[in-house]
Amino acid sequence: MAKHKTFPDYIFETSWEVCNKVGGIYTVLSTRAQSLQKLISDRIIFLGPDCWGDKLCPFFEEDSSILSEWVKHVASTELKIKVGRWLIPGSPIAILVDYKHYFKDKNSIYGKLWEDFGVDSLHAYGDYDDSAMFSFAVAKVVEDFYHYNVKATDKVVFHANEWQTGFAALMIEKLVPEIATMFTTHATCIGRSIAGNNKPLYDYLFAYNGDQMAVELNMQSKHSIEKQTAKYVDCFTTVSDITANECKELLDKSVDVVLPNGFDNAFVPKGAAFTSKRKAARKRLLAIANALTGCDFDDDTLVISTSGRYEFRSKGLDVFIEAMNRLRFDDRLHRNVVAFIEVPGWTIGPREDLQERLASGNKFDTALCDPRYTHWLHNADQDSVLSMMNYLDMHNRKEDKVKVIFVPSYLIGDDGIVNIPYYNMVLGNDLCVYPSYYEPWGYTPLEAVAFKVPCITTDLAGFGLWANSIKGGYSEIGDGVKVVHRTDYNYSEVADAIKDTVVEFSLFSADEVKASRTNAERISKKALWDKFMTYYIDAYDFALRKCDERNSVK
Repeated sequence: MAKHKTFPDYIFETSWEVCNKVGGIYTVLSTRAQSLQKLISDRIIFLGPDCWGDKLCPFFEEDSSILSEWVKHVASTELKIKVGRWLIPGSPIAILVDYKHYFKDKNSIYGKLWEDFGVDSLHAYGDYDDSAMFSFAVAKVVEDFYHYNVKATDKVVFHANEWQTGFAALMIEKLVPEIATMFTTHATCIGRSIAGNNKPLYDYLFAYNGDQMAVELNMQSKHSIEKQTAKYVDCFTTVSDITANECKELLDKSVDVVLPNGFDNAFVPKGAAFTSKRKAARKRLLAIANALTGCDFDDDTLVISTSGRYEFRSKGLDVFIEAMNRLRFDDRLHRNVVAFIEVPGWTIGPREDLQERLASGNKFDTALCDPRYTHWLHNADQDSVLSMMNYLDMHNRKEDKVKVIFVPSYLIGDDGIVNIPYYNMVLGNDLCVYPSYYEPWGYTPLEAVAFKVPCITTDLAGFGLWANSIKGGYSEIGDGVKVVHRTDYNYSEVADAIKDTVVEFSLFSADEVKASRTNAERISKKALWDKFMTYYIDAYDFALRKCDERNSVK
C-alpha cells in the first residue's frame, strides 16, 4: 500500500508571470489553476507583480469582497496589494504585489540574503533588482497573511517559479519556517545562456562548471539565486528529465520531483465550432499570404507554422528556415506550402499596405514590396529571420513552391494584420514545426496537438522525450508527433528530417491525415492536468515532510 500523501491546506504560488502574460510560465500556471481549484478551492492563492499601476490589468479583476478583513488590516501596514481573481479557467484568487517602495532598502536586503543564504547580488543588473524587490514584497505579504489568517494546524506550501522568485522562497524559510517551500526552475539560467550563446550544451554538459560559466556569461547573480534556492528549499523541482540532468550538472543539485507541464483543453472548441474556427483561421492566413505575395493559394495549400519566443537558435528558428529552403527544391513536393514564423520581434506596427489589401477583400496577382513579413520592424536589416532568408535567397517569388512569412507580433487578436488570437489561429494549420535545440518542456507542440494539428519536434525538448515515452520508441508523423533526433552537431540532418517529414505529410491520403490528426489529439489528452496533478501531489507531500524535518531539528 502506498504511503499516505500529505496535502496542504493552503498553497501560495508566485511567478513574475502571474496575471502578466510574457511567456510560457503564464501558460503553465494559468492552465493548471483550475485543477488546483478543484482540489483546494480558494486556498490556492497566486501572487504576481503589480506592473500596471493605475492602469487596468487585462488578466485580473479586483474584488473588494475577497479576504476583505485581511485587506483592511493590510491597509494599515507598509504592504501594497490588490486582491481579486485571475481571469483564467477556475478564476483563482490572485494578489498583485507592488514592490517599488522596497528599492530604498535594496542594499540591506541583499546583505541579508548573502549572510543567510550565500546569495551573491554584487553583479546584479537589468531585471535582477525588480525580481528581488518583488520577491521580497511577496514574502512579506505571505508572512502577514499567514499570521492573520492561518491556523497553527494548517499545512501550507509556498511555491516559487524560476529564479525571479527564488528570493521569496528563501525569505519565507527565514520569516515563516512553518511554511514548506517549493522551487521550480523551468530552465536553468546557465543552460539557456549556453544554448543562446551558440555553445554546445549537451555533449559537454558533464564538463561544464555552472559557477565558472556564470562568470564567463556574466550571469553570476541570477545563477547564484537559482543555485542557492535549489539548495535550501524543501522541494526542488523542474519540468522534464532533460532539464533535471541539466540542474544536476549546472546547479550541483538533483531535483526532488519532476513536474511535467500539463494542459487544460477546456477552451479547445468542439464540433461545429472547431470546424468553423479552423476554416476562418485558414481563410485569414491564406488571405494574408495572397495579399503579400500576389500568389493564389487554393484549399490544397499546406499551411505550416512555427512559434514561440524569439530565441533564434534555441527554438530552432534557424533550422526551420533551412528546412523550408530545402523544401523549395524537393521534386517530391507537389503542393503549395505557406510557412508562418510567429515570434514577436521589435515591431513598429502593422504594414499599412497589407492592411489596405486585406480590408478590400480582393484577391491580388502582384506582390507587395518585400512580401515576407506582416509588420514593419525597427531592425529589419539586423533581424535574424530576415537576414537568414536573405542569405538563402528566400524572397517569396511567384515560382517558389514554398513561401515563408514572418509574423513578428504577439497574437492576442489586436495585432492589426492577423487579428485572431493565437489559439484560434493555430488550429488553421495543417502541420506545426518546433525543432528546438533548447526546450525544457515545450508548450507549443502540446498546444498544437490539443488542436488536432500534427507537429514536428525534437528529442531535446521535454515534450518530445515524453511523446517518445508514450510511443515506446521514436514517434512518427502518422502518430501525431514526429520526434526528430537532435544533437549539438546534426543541424543539417535535422533540417533534412523536417523537410522529408513535410513531404511525407503532403503526400498523405485524406484518411492518413485524419488518422494523424486523431492521434495528435489522443496524445494531448494523455497530458491533461488531471493526469499530471499526481506529480504535484507528490511534490507537496515531499515539501511538507521535509519542512517537518527541518523544523524538528531546530
